[in-house]
Amino acid sequence: MRIRHLSSQLANQIAAGEVVERPASIVKELLENSLDAGAGRIEVEVEQGGSALIRVRDDGCGIHRDDLVLALDRHATSKLETVDDLAAIRTLGFRGEALPSIASVARLTLSSRQADDAHAWRIDADAAGSGEPVPAAHPPGTVVEVRDLFFNIPARRKFLRAERTEFAYLEETFRRIALSRFDVAFRLSHNRRVIYDLPALADSAAGIERIAALCGETIAEYGLALERDAGGLSLRGWIGTPASARSQADTQYFFVNGRVVRDKVVSHALRLAYQDVLHHGRHPAYVLYLDIPPAEVDVNVHPGKHEVRFRESRLVHDFLARTVKAALAHSAPEAPAVRPGFAPSPGAPDRPGGGGAPSRDSSYPAWQPRMQQSMPLRAAEAAAALYARTPLVDPVDGRQAFAGEAPAPQSADDELPLGRAVAQLHGVYILAENRHGLIIVDMHAAHERIVYERLKLGREGEGIRVQPLLVPVTLRLSVAEAELVEDSRELLAALGLEVERLGVDGAVVRAVPALLCEADAERLVRDVIADIRTWGDSDRVRERIDETLATMACHGAVRANRRLTLAEMDGLLRDMERTERSGQCNHGRPTWTQLDMKALDTLFMRGK
Repeated sequence: MRIRHLSSQLANQIAAGEVVERPASIVKELLENSLDAGAGRIEVEVEQGGSALIRVRDDGCGIHRDDLVLALDRHATSKLETVDDLAAIRTLGFRGEALPSIASVARLTLSSRQADDAHAWRIDADAAGSGEPVPAAHPPGTVVEVRDLFFNIPARRKFLRAERTEFAYLEETFRRIALSRFDVAFRLSHNRRVIYDLPALADSAAGIERIAALCGETIAEYGLALERDAGGLSLRGWIGTPASARSQADTQYFFVNGRVVRDKVVSHALRLAYQDVLHHGRHPAYVLYLDIPPAEVDVNVHPGKHEVRFRESRLVHDFLARTVKAALAHSAPEAPAVRPGFAPSPGAPDRPGGGGAPSRDSSYPAWQPRMQQSMPLRAAEAAAALYARTPLVDPVDGRQAFAGEAPAPQSADDELPLGRAVAQLHGVYILAENRHGLIIVDMHAAHERIVYERLKLGREGEGIRVQPLLVPVTLRLSVAEAELVEDSRELLAALGLEVERLGVDGAVVRAVPALLCEADAERLVRDVIADIRTWGDSDRVRERIDETLATMACHGAVRANRRLTLAEMDGLLRDMERTERSGQCNHGRPTWTQLDMKALDTLFMRGK
């Protein structure tokens, strides 16, 4: 075949294949146009999942009468003028393809009125072309009606899913756009039934209310607010605590300059921030907003504008990972209080008390007590000042030791978040009493986190303190394992392990970290060697050294069935109160939970 130009109709339909995948794609494009037009209120009406009708109405600036025909031409836009504009895009839309692409696969009606006009103007369009604008009755703003999607392309219409499925996609798109702008009112109705009616919010601090309406109580009840500015980057929003993690990644929203995106750099940074506090197979919930100079991000890398490219991706990655990790690090035990708003984290306002609505994640039973894990930094500092920081291991004789019984609080301000120990249950759980009710602590999981955090502090500071063994421990290894010990002596030393090769197939352990002096030295070293073999080489182990420290901490944590005195139990509670990430063990399991008096009364039907 000879080369020839495509017809305008065919070119538009090919372009529509990139822009219009399903009804949700149309809603996304039209909502973004409304926001770019400065709308303060946007209404979306849908019938039959969007295949029969999509109507989007806004009160934005409107379109000039002479521009209505041009708006339906490909690559016609009011948002770009020069190449320099493309390098610093500040609008959601900019390609000028949405309206002509939609008109090529559906019947489109566009009505618009500018504030100074006496009346509105309307234009109709479909794949055959557009007519001329005619006068119409309409308030200032714009309304776009899209009917009979894919009426002229039966093959594509067959690929549409059931009405319920298509509306689910459309609803998710609406949810993302509504989360991007708290200052705009949104309304969504389906088959003449109102699904969402969201008022505009006066400030971002009230955004948690919209999040609760759109995403459920997962973040609203369990979220930590954060806000940080550094190096021209600004991150704000809410992140869910590890205890509120979900079985699916269905409550994860990330916005760059107001645009919802899916980005590998962002995803990896957030996974890194949660890596040692999240249980396997669980997914964190978050709604986060990153503001970055437009020239530092390229939004023109995906037809649907779902992906972006950062000019300094490593800088963005580290900023996100450190900010979220710091917020999680300071989520320590606290008494329940009020919902968080926008505030620097650590130091976010407190959340409501137990007994409220449970998370919608079905993996937790409805009566599951909530986890209280958002201690403000000021409370953590107060606890650390009130109770002397003593090591878990006595430096003289190396025996396991806890901080010991703390003095009684002198006032309500000095109240102990995790209360006072009252008993030990089956050598596994510590039962404590605080002002709100009953605290239950998994003592091994809690102590494991404490040991792990102190190992990390030692590694990042002056090094892990070493305890020489009175009697060195000899190991029988394979030849390959013995060679691995010889090749990894420097790495083992960095972990606080003094291990030397002994002969062809042996090794001798001469010292272990002081925090782990009561651990089984042979099992400890064998597990570390197994980690090195699993990750291939010492460089990989250095990258994952925290996971190796977590393995070591598990060996050093107090074991089940060990009887503790009340003073030792209280000492463990105090250590938890001043240890970062103490709400989860190294494997992401919760270390404690609170049953408040309301929950206890409910269990025993008091007052019924």
